[in-house]
Amino acid sequence: MTYEEYLEKNGELTYSNVGTSMLPLLRQGRDLFTVRKKGLERCKRGDVVLYRRPPDKYVLHRVIEVRARDYVILGDNCVRKEYGITDGDILGVMTGFVRGGREYSVGDLKYRLYSRIWVTAAPVRIMLKKAELAIRHTAKKIIKR
Repeated sequence: MTYEEYLEKNGELTYSNVGTSMLPLLRQGRDLFTVRKKGLERCKRGDVVLYRRPPDKYVLHRVIEVRARDYVILGDNCVRKEYGITDGDILGVMTGFVRGGREYSVGDLKYRLYSRIWVTAAPVRIMLKKAELAIRHTAKKIIKR
């Protein structure tokens, strides 16, 4: 059963994330997230959305900009923004997550502050992450010699 079919049938999905793109919020194999099926409403800046990237790759990332016809989306631990993600691509919006056995709602004050800071700081985070990657790449070259 696809995520689309599951959400259509059940209205919401709880799942464990795969990968590191949503660190530090979600840790692979340790945390769970819950998304509700996306309705007709537009997503908001800061929403974490589950969307399908053709052909059949599913991604959970954060909306950092809402545009007239689409969204700009970025994983919390990523440096490359994704453009052109439309409402038709988005399957669901995260409503909460479980970390260390404790449930958190996206309506919680701490989460809302985290989300606002994370979105606002995106340009600085991208710059720092790119610098870190460049330093690691250079260090690997030096070590190989």
